[in-house]
Amino acid sequence: MTPADLSAIAVSLQVALVAALGSLPLGIAAGWLLARKRFPGKIVLETVINLPLVMPPVVTGYLLLVTFGRRGPIGSWLEDWFGVQLVFDWKGAALAAAVVAFPLLVRSIRSAIAGVDIRLEEAARTLGAGPLDLFWSVTLPLARRGVIAGAVLAFARALGEFGATIMIAGNIAGETRTIPLMIYSELETPGGDRNIMMLILASILISTVALLVSEYLERRVEPTTH
Repeated sequence: MTPADLSAIAVSLQVALVAALGSLPLGIAAGWLLARKRFPGKIVLETVINLPLVMPPVVTGYLLLVTFGRRGPIGSWLEDWFGVQLVFDWKGAALAAAVVAFPLLVRSIRSAIAGVDIRLEEAARTLGAGPLDLFWSVTLPLARRGVIAGAVLAFARALGEFGATIMIAGNIAGETRTIPLMIYSELETPGGDRNIMMLILASILISTVALLVSEYLERRVEPTTH
C-alpha cells in the first residue's frame, strides 16, 4: 500500500468520524422530535431530512456549495466571523458526508426512541423528573443501542460518499481525497486500475466491519413497549 493510499484512508476515516459524531446531537434531537411529538409541518420536516437519501449526491453537493461557499449566505458569515472556510477543505468533505448520512442516522434514532416504553417516561415524570432529566436519565439510556447503531451506520455511509464531497471539497491529495476519490483518480490515470486493489479491499473491510457493528446493535434494540 502506497503513502497516497494510506493518506486517502486516513482522510476518509477523519471525514467519516467527524461527520458521524458532529451530526449526532442534531440527529438525536431530530429523532426524538419525530418519535415523540406531533406538530404542524411534521411531514415537511421528515421530507426535508430524508431528501438526501433520494436526491442525486451531486445536487446535494451543489446546494451545499451555494450555501457554504465563500459567497454563500452561511459560508461568507462563517469566514467573516470565524475564519472558517469549508470549500476545498476536509471540513467541507465532512459536512457533505454528514448531510448525506443524516437520514440514516435519524431513522435509526427515531426507531430506537419510539421503542422506549412511554409508561417508563410517565413514571419518571410522576416522580418529579423534568423534561431534560427525563430524556437524559430514561429515554436516551434505553435508546442508546439504536443511537450508537445509527452513528455507526452514518459513519459507514459517510465513508463511501463521493458526489457531494467532490462538489464542495474537490479532490485534493492529502486534504480532501478520500478513498472513493482516490479510486476515481486512479481510474482516470492510464494503468491506474492496477493500483486500486488494496484501496478497494480496505474500503470493503472498513465498511463491512461498520455494518456488522450496526446490525449487531440494531438487533439488540428490543422495544420495551408491550
